[in-house]
Amino acid sequence: MELGLRERVAVVCAASQGLGRAAAAGFAREGAHVVICSRDAKKLGAAAREIGGSAPGARVLPVTADVTKPADIRRLVRKTLAEFGRIDVLVTNAGGPPVAAFPDLDDRTWQRGFELNLMSTIRLIREVLPAMQKRKWGRIINITSFVARQPVDDLIISSTVRPGIFGLSKILANQHSRDGILINSVVPGFILTARQQEISGARAKARGITPEAYIAEVAKAVPSGRMGRPEELADVIVFLGSERASYISGTTITVDGGLVKGLL
Repeated sequence: MELGLRERVAVVCAASQGLGRAAAAGFAREGAHVVICSRDAKKLGAAAREIGGSAPGARVLPVTADVTKPADIRRLVRKTLAEFGRIDVLVTNAGGPPVAAFPDLDDRTWQRGFELNLMSTIRLIREVLPAMQKRKWGRIINITSFVARQPVDDLIISSTVRPGIFGLSKILANQHSRDGILINSVVPGFILTARQQEISGARAKARGITPEAYIAEVAKAVPSGRMGRPEELADVIVFLGSERASYISGTTITVDGGLVKGLL
């Protein structure tokens, strides 16, 4: 299937590893130019070289940025427009808040989770919208988490904050779809990334078992019988960022091997 992404420009956040990196690589393989950001300059540079090396013809621009900092977000967008003159696709993404029980979370930790997972999305979209409105074309894909649909006790900050992204996406999709700007969210389930390994390690330690034993146990709870691969989520994101997704807006797509039990 021709996705119509050649020469498009995609900005993918938190792309030095994990889901963001897989999404950026997916866009590059389709011929899009990719701007990737992360706080870790060394990892980001390595990711840019690897993504560019596997996708001849695609330009990859790494920009060191912390998405909790408004000035960094503005700089990311300015650099993209200076280099390419356009932004066609935005993939919002950020790491997750810590695994912890409610009594152990102070105001500062809650505020950081709010800034990391909700305000970063709000600010990123606000910065790219003018460029998309000018061209009357755009795709915005927000990476969230299955906990937004099925809360998890020790991921209480994420379970509280991430559902707000659904409301934001729906309202903005209502307002901007007529301009050719389509806004959707994706909900990953258990995808084997560094973040998932971190969570697994914390939970395994609390239970006195190995991370490997915990991961095997989690996999049994997934109807598909395994954790997902980052590339499996990336394929959905790339499709949503393409010409082919021209009638999908304001929705949320769950990629979880059947993990989430609810109907909605």
